[in-house]
Amino acid sequence: MSSFVVAPRPPLRRRALLAGGAALVVLLAAGVGVWVARGLAPLPLAPLPLAQPVPAQPEVTSAPAKALPVATEAAILADQPQQLTVFRFAPNPHILVWDFPGLREQGLMLNRVAAFAEKQGLAHDRVLTDPELARAIAAHGDTIETYYYGHDYSAATLRKFFSAADRDHVALDAEEERLRGLLTEQGLLAAGSTDAIITLPRLGADALVDLSFRMTILRHELSHGEYFTTPAYAAYAEHFWRDVMDAPSRAAFAKFLVEQDYDPALADLTINETQAYLMHTPDRRAFSAQALGMAPAALGRLQAAFLLGMPPGWLRDDTSVPPVDSAGPVLAVRPSGQR
Repeated sequence: MSSFVVAPRPPLRRRALLAGGAALVVLLAAGVGVWVARGLAPLPLAPLPLAQPVPAQPEVTSAPAKALPVATEAAILADQPQQLTVFRFAPNPHILVWDFPGLREQGLMLNRVAAFAEKQGLAHDRVLTDPELARAIAAHGDTIETYYYGHDYSAATLRKFFSAADRDHVALDAEEERLRGLLTEQGLLAAGSTDAIITLPRLGADALVDLSFRMTILRHELSHGEYFTTPAYAAYAEHFWRDVMDAPSRAAFAKFLVEQDYDPALADLTINETQAYLMHTPDRRAFSAQALGMAPAALGRLQAAFLLGMPPGWLRDDTSVPPVDSAGPVLAVRPSGQR
């Protein structure tokens, strides 16, 4: 569960969001080992409370999932949709990428799901009504368009959302019913689906969404898709949070995420967002050492340590940690398929 936020104040609230080298890894390896061994061993920290388990959902019977075009990261970035375009991501076809022509269309379809799945101060066991959703958006100085710049949800979360809406007879709007139809068509509402969706707006959707920012949204959200659909990566991110990060680093990320309006009671969400911001959010408008309240060198060491242990796969191959400069680490992204 997660979406990309941007706050009207820096950093992005989730109008939210990347990363990309073998030679650098070799140079960093020795230093990271010393760092972990000598002074930044994990300190005791009470575990975050676990998210409430998703109740069993009634089985949805549907026709076979509709065949979708398969696209690389570079092809998705080049897409300029005039209407919603849906791809399966070539390196991991369990990730469905929804490319929206504008922020309003994206918000109308998914903002209520975002509130249900992850916003702090809101109920996660029921779906907000229209007035409640409007108040929640306005309370943070947002609009339909700016509540989230990108979204990401597992099939299980989407099934839980629609089950709760039906149970409580919450009237959904036309775009949300279209969402239900598309998810049914693509097989995500069928019991047992382990796919996930991520979303982003087209280039120029507003003044913020330039090429760098669109690239950042896409990689940030793809990392969430990988977390949802690749158990080895999710297990590694949890291990890194609990066993490698020290208590001050965990506290810095927890504080940052609360400032972005993520619910700190949801342990899985905290871990998922930490990996995405730490490693896969290069645009400084979205994330930086300064925004985190951490020294650039300390953040760089965390990034290097995470990279060294990442499980093999497309995300590991396309992630690197560049040198740290005085302004903080800048993460560079190579689109999938480019080396």
